[in-house]
Amino acid sequence: MSRLRLVVFDVDGTLVDSQGDILSAMGEAFERAGLDVPSRDVVLSIVGLSLDVAIPRLAPDADAATQARMVDWYKDAYIRLRAAGGVEASSPLYPHAREVLEALHRQPEILLGVATGKSRRGLDKLLDGHGLRPFFMTQQVSDHHPSKPHPSMLMAALSETGVDPGDAVMIGDTSFDMDMGRAAGMGAIGVSWGYHDRAALRAADRIVDDFRALPAVLEELWEPAT
Repeated sequence: MSRLRLVVFDVDGTLVDSQGDILSAMGEAFERAGLDVPSRDVVLSIVGLSLDVAIPRLAPDADAATQARMVDWYKDAYIRLRAAGGVEASSPLYPHAREVLEALHRQPEILLGVATGKSRRGLDKLLDGHGLRPFFMTQQVSDHHPSKPHPSMLMAALSETGVDPGDAVMIGDTSFDMDMGRAAGMGAIGVSWGYHDRAALRAADRIVDDFRALPAVLEELWEPAT
């Protein structure tokens, strides 16, 4: 009997490209606070962190009460933008993401999961909008865990699935994802199409440039343990 494997995906910047709504929502939050809006690169550098960690990093001089309001303003703006554009338009899947998820899901020894800085509500909307809910056996969100790169999300995913860390891999586009995977004792695969530069993914075991390359890279990564 084949041993179970666990493949955990980040969401924003890995499965879907939601940068348009992220940038617009963050801009609105800063404008309502009367603060200068950070550059695109600065905003995208914090994607993956929970909002209660990300906002203070972007607005360190704002007081705690203002930072808390900015979190709420961001959420309100993001929800409004997503509702106006629809999930498929506001957070489109990256090329070939669906076909690779389907291929991995068909393999009975591979379990799929997500670990995201999104809230439960945000992830639910995204999964339902794309029809992805059946793919993911374990779904870890920011409501119940410390922000990445703390390994809490991945430790919960391992516990829920009963998979050993050595048989699990974290896949993401940011240094936070790679560091989280390492902290959980898992493998880490970076993707180059997301929000952090390739150079930031130095903790990754491998970096892929095309979603279609992922299954073969997973086989290579696990080969010593077969």
